[in-house]
Amino acid sequence: MGFRLALLGIVAALAMVLPVQAATPVDVTLVLAVDVSLSMAEDEAKFQRHGYIDALRDKRVIEAIKGGVLGRIAVTYIEWSAVTDQRVLVGWQVISDEASAAAFADALDKAPYKSGTTTSISAGIDFAVHQIETSPFSGTRKAIDVSGDGYSDYGRPIQESRDAAVAEGITINGLPVMDPRPAWREPAPPDLDHYYADNVIGGPGSFYLVVRDVHDFGNAVLRKLILEIAGRQEALPSRG
Repeated sequence: MGFRLALLGIVAALAMVLPVQAATPVDVTLVLAVDVSLSMAEDEAKFQRHGYIDALRDKRVIEAIKGGVLGRIAVTYIEWSAVTDQRVLVGWQVISDEASAAAFADALDKAPYKSGTTTSISAGIDFAVHQIETSPFSGTRKAIDVSGDGYSDYGRPIQESRDAAVAEGITINGLPVMDPRPAWREPAPPDLDHYYADNVIGGPGSFYLVVRDVHDFGNAVLRKLILEIAGRQEALPSRG
């Protein structure tokens, strides 16, 4: 008993002496959360991923990052589908210049693609919030970038997940994908932009951009990343 008490005393003393490692400060902690449910065809999924890869290699994104107070952001890329199907493709990395942005883009380019099943935006948001809460970074701003092509039809109500994230100081921005599809495929909901405006996005300065053609995905992602990184707001309507 005496030895145990002495050991506990040593542990307590060390806890008081050893400093707690502080989180690394960055301008933004950003989660790129991408839908890979079955409704997202492989060609659409490829356009999505390459849209992010190309945007991260774009000099305008690098300039936006360097223009921040600290000149660096922390980013992770996740894919989500069903309630129990979320995965991290590229873990947290600091991006501060062309080399670090290219390293992230290269890692994403090499990551294998795996299609999911059902669509649970709420579970995807919850997973993204967990990534922010457990990251080794402290962002002046915290954001989740959600892209998808359908309603959240599984898991807890999407409004609950959104509101919980916003309560933690996280801004959620949206990228509803509403491109034309072949007749044999189920089309994206005609009011998906309204759905994202009313149920998905939230927090200070939140916004959404609609993708109406997969070939325009890269431009939409580029514009969206620059706005998120720079912390600027556009006069975007609450309903698209």
